Amino acid sequence: MFVDYVTVQTKGGDGGDGVVAFRREKYIAYGGPAGGDGGKGADVIFEVDEGLRTLMDFRYQRHFKAPKGEHGKGKKQHGKNGDDLVVPVPPGTVVKDAETGDVIADLVEHGQRAVIAQGGRGGRGNCRFVSARNTAPEIAEKGEPGQERSITLELKVLADVGLVGFPSVGKSTLLSVVSAAKPKIADYHFTTLAPNLGVVETSDHRTFVMADLPGLIEGAHAGVGLGHQFLRHIERTRVIVHVIDMSGVEGRDPYEDYVTINEELEQYNMRLLERPQIVVANKMDMPDAETHLEMFKEELNDESIQIVPVSTLTRQGMDDLLYAIADLLDETEETPLYEIEEVESETVVYRHVPEEEDFRVLRDDDGAFMLEGYTLERLFLMTDFTYDDSVRRFARQLRALGVDDALREHGAENGDIVRIMGFEFEFLE
Repeated sequence: MFVDYVTVQTKGGDGGDGVVAFRREKYIAYGGPAGGDGGKGADVIFEVDEGLRTLMDFRYQRHFKAPKGEHGKGKKQHGKNGDDLVVPVPPGTVVKDAETGDVIADLVEHGQRAVIAQGGRGGRGNCRFVSARNTAPEIAEKGEPGQERSITLELKVLADVGLVGFPSVGKSTLLSVVSAAKPKIADYHFTTLAPNLGVVETSDHRTFVMADLPGLIEGAHAGVGLGHQFLRHIERTRVIVHVIDMSGVEGRDPYEDYVTINEELEQYNMRLLERPQIVVANKMDMPDAETHLEMFKEELNDESIQIVPVSTLTRQGMDDLLYAIADLLDETEETPLYEIEEVESETVVYRHVPEEEDFRVLRDDDGAFMLEGYTLERLFLMTDFTYDDSVRRFARQLRALGVDDALREHGAENGDIVRIMGFEFEFLE
């Protein structure tokens, strides 16, 4: 089964917890804090594996959770970082955020990697909180939660040349004639249910990859027929080969077919019409094909468009077609689908990140106050409430964020219930 679109859930590993520990050695009084930091949680990384051709494996595994970092230990021992979870994907995979639609990565080259969900940092041990005023702190952070992301994977096949056209115009037959690919061929519409790839070599030893895509029909860009599922695969091709049935045996007009398919390509993605295009006048061995070809040229009235007459049955004109495609590929540069900034690891890059609220105050149905917000919830999850010092530190952090003042503005009084992520606290003046 050819699978080219899936939605999966990813989660980076949680950071390991820092610990509260003290040196206890013979003859050493007041050894001092010795709690180590937790290890960093593992990242979820997607890596291109050129041996894969579909996203079939993601149909059976939809959740990818990276390992946690190891907790810190006494004697200032740092916890082990989690081992990254590396997930293989086929070349041509586009990774998008399922909620925002933003492109996270466009993975095309073998071995190319992208971090999809980052692991959380490890919590700090109590030896990191020593100060002149508190020489023996009982404060340790829990590990930061790993990033959670719902993502969509789209496979857009890597091909230099894409065959487009109405069903049954001879695209699959053409691919089978010029390459070793063996697509299913029959005399009914929609024989091709998945893209087929073939490697083509000309007599002067130039090679390129050709993709036979399922037939398009009018309205394909809006989801009509099978074309909508596979229009995405034409996006990577450098040259579009438009196959047209010049025999007219099905009662269709070749020029109308040409216009209809180009309109579908434009409706799906306007940039597709910028790609160089070759028109293949197929089935020229049929009786009325020459007449239809002359009429097609008159209606087209555009000498810049290259038209190559062929017959996939008799193999007439195949060499001319392959030379024309190879010449056009030599002139055409490859353009990336998405402008994704790649930065060397030594370079520091400052990016604009949309500001999120540190917290917001809401009222629950029973009148209790609810606190939400990324910064506040992160502080809450990284606080170890088993130690009084940690609780007091959390209270100071909330006060510094302005939570106390905001609660007063919303009418909070002494003894009111305040909830954070399902946990209840009392508001005290």
